[in-house]
Amino acid sequence: MAYQQYQAYQNNSVNTASPGELTLMLYNGSLKFIKQARKAVEEKDYQKKNEMVQKTQNIVRELMVTLDQDAPITLQMMPLYDFVYHCLTQANVNNDLDQLAQAEEILTQFRDTWKEVIKQERIRKHGQGVKS
Repeated sequence: MAYQQYQAYQNNSVNTASPGELTLMLYNGSLKFIKQARKAVEEKDYQKKNEMVQKTQNIVRELMVTLDQDAPITLQMMPLYDFVYHCLTQANVNNDLDQLAQAEEILTQFRDTWKEVIKQERIRKHGQGVKS
C-alpha cells in the first residue's frame, strides 16, 4: 500500500513538473545511478553495475537530445555530455571507478548550476526558492 502511494506521488511529481524541474530530476537520477554503479563495482556485482551505467547513459542521451540546438551554450555543453558518455562507457567496460567519478563530477556541476537557474527563475517570477 505504501509503495503504491509512493508511486502515485512520483507520477504526480513528474506529471506536474516544469521542463526545468524535469531536467533537474534527470540530473538527480543520473547521479543516483552513478552512486549505485559505484557500489556495484565495489561489491563486484557487474550485472547491476552495467544496468546502472546504462540507465545513466540513457539519461545523458536524453539530455543531449533535448538541448536547444539554437542556444549558444549548446556548443559548450555537447562536448561535455560526449565526454561524460565516454567516461561512462569506459567505466562500464573496465569497471573503472575513476571514470565514474569524472562523469559524476561533471553531472554534479550541471545539476548544481541547473538548480541555481531554477532558483533564480523562481525568485524572479514568484519570489520563491527551489527544493533540493
